Amino acid sequence: MKSYKRFWPLALTQTAVAAIALVAYGSAAAQAITMASTTSTEQSGLFTHLLPAFKQATGIDVKVVAVGTGQALDMARRGDADVLFVHDQVAEEKFVADGWGVKRYPVMYNDFILVGGKADAAGTKGNDIAAALKKIAAANAEFISRGDKSGTHAAELRYWKIATEGVKGSGYKECGCGMGPALNIAASSGAYALTDRGTWLNFKNRDNLAVLVEGDKHLFNQYGVMVVNPAKHPHVKQAEAQKFVDWVVSPAGQSAIAGYKINGEQLFFPNANP
Repeated sequence: MKSYKRFWPLALTQTAVAAIALVAYGSAAAQAITMASTTSTEQSGLFTHLLPAFKQATGIDVKVVAVGTGQALDMARRGDADVLFVHDQVAEEKFVADGWGVKRYPVMYNDFILVGGKADAAGTKGNDIAAALKKIAAANAEFISRGDKSGTHAAELRYWKIATEGVKGSGYKECGCGMGPALNIAASSGAYALTDRGTWLNFKNRDNLAVLVEGDKHLFNQYGVMVVNPAKHPHVKQAEAQKFVDWVVSPAGQSAIAGYKINGEQLFFPNANP
């Protein structure tokens, strides 16, 4: 009996330590959320600037999975994300209408631009994206499309439909890749590509690429943020995800977005409360 008495306090201690560790682990897990977002926000460097400020304000870590907007929405439908930060308003509104998202909040905007070789063989330079794409199609000039169902890809397809009823010419190629890799391919061959300005400003391998078309009102690029609906997936960390949404549309979050610049140039413009 004495031997049991000798080890009983030790057993109690080990059990208590294990219980405390389990509670601590659960608390840490609760303070981390998964955000499905676009490659443009990630490759622009925005989240490296934004998320430390959010963690400082709330203590919550955010794991970013950067994919195209279409893939991000699919992730959320599967229950693999807690919050979305994407840029295809039509698809986002349908996502909410179908019950997958709680509510969509506008958060910021920038614009799309057409880039291409400085020689601009098709003569696209100007501020009319439809006219530029018509010239690219007519010349069968090389155009690199992401082809990945991203927000940028969806916008590009809308512009082609307006310009040429979807006829793109024999130089059109889909890479099925993110914005950075698509720009790398375009840079290596002097091809045309549609990109968001944020990724372009953070893109180092420009080679002979230049901005050729900008300023067209159709090139407006709106971003939205949404919590995934826990009614569809009960494991979604709604409270923590909502804290991110509330913070990013608050004056503090909006100020952090406005403060992100590269070489003095602002990449995104907050508009949660226009």
